[in-house]
Amino acid sequence: MADDIIIIGAGQAAAQAVQSLRAEGFTGPIKLIGDEPYAPYQRPPLSKKYLAGDIGYDRVELKGQDFYADSGVETLWQTRVTEIDRRQKHILTGDGREFPYGKLLIATGSRVREINVPGFDLEGVHYLRNIADVEAIQAHFKPGAKMVVVGGGYIGLEVAAVAAKRGIDVTVLETADRVMARVVDPIVSHFYERVHRAEGVKIETGVTVSGFEGTDKVTAVTSGEGKSFPCDFVVVGIGILPNTELAVEAGLTVENGIVVDEFCRTSDPDICAAGDCTSHPNAVYGRRLRLESVHNAIEQGKTAAATLAGKEKPYNQVPWFWSDQYDLKLQIVGLSAGYNQAVVRGDPEAGRSFAVFYLKDGVLIAVDAVNRAPEFMMAKILTQKQAVLDPKRIADETIPVKEIAG
Repeated sequence: MADDIIIIGAGQAAAQAVQSLRAEGFTGPIKLIGDEPYAPYQRPPLSKKYLAGDIGYDRVELKGQDFYADSGVETLWQTRVTEIDRRQKHILTGDGREFPYGKLLIATGSRVREINVPGFDLEGVHYLRNIADVEAIQAHFKPGAKMVVVGGGYIGLEVAAVAAKRGIDVTVLETADRVMARVVDPIVSHFYERVHRAEGVKIETGVTVSGFEGTDKVTAVTSGEGKSFPCDFVVVGIGILPNTELAVEAGLTVENGIVVDEFCRTSDPDICAAGDCTSHPNAVYGRRLRLESVHNAIEQGKTAAATLAGKEKPYNQVPWFWSDQYDLKLQIVGLSAGYNQAVVRGDPEAGRSFAVFYLKDGVLIAVDAVNRAPEFMMAKILTQKQAVLDPKRIADETIPVKEIAG
């Protein structure tokens, strides 16, 4: 038991932790426990190419079952952990089994934020978080079908883009006054609204969903503003919540995520946590962050594995994210909250390639790059360095992006 490591959760962070534990030289027993019937798989493609039917499960699976067997990892799929007993140092599962641990990694990820309005449980109201969700949504993909998307964030717009290409009549309802308002500048929001409308997607902003109509099956979405939007099915994408219940019940410190240090250690030195479910310190931004991204899950998986293997490799990186919609790849570096100047490189009105640089008192804190891989790559370096940039040099496309720092 002293050497046993149990990993609760089977997502990106967990899969990375398994690989990194072996790479760090840990040779003891590892148990990987997940509540889905699948080995760890990538989630971002679910709302993109997987939903579109362009790729299958073999393209989203992170590692095949053979990898875990060859790595000496015991896997328990379709198994839910119900309790962590820190005093006895064991975990309990929903089917009554008990497993002792020496060290523990909590990588429970996150779940969809559900909408609580009348009719929320009608047939045809869907969320998108896992493979089963995708399969349920795909069953409605028939040309001419009417879909309402509740939420104009990444997931909602990605689903809208896929559905529009499949001949679905799509309406997006967003509470804010613009899409992706939580993460991008109005310049980027308005560009994406224009693109979606050109593809036939109807976008309604400033709309509060008050309920779903229908007897057994959803037939319309109603708003607090008195409008009704007929539909054959609905996809709700209004954010996610961290899965912290096990940590809370175990008495670990939880504040907008399981609180970890730069080594992914929780308030219990024998327990680490990684991925969407954590709140970690970030020196670049000078505050704690809870991130919902593949990059964060992978890097925290590496850090947690090092800690569990008796090494210390601090995690302190600038976050990055991406979204694929139509032929557009939006790549985001950093967090733009608190910026006081947005500088555009390229012309979003004239083409489909530009970047927005966010400055706070002259310091680069984030970049949104649309079909601009060079700006994205340079932004990673400059944001990490907290570079002070001249707005005129950013906007001047005669200056190579590698030289905008002067």
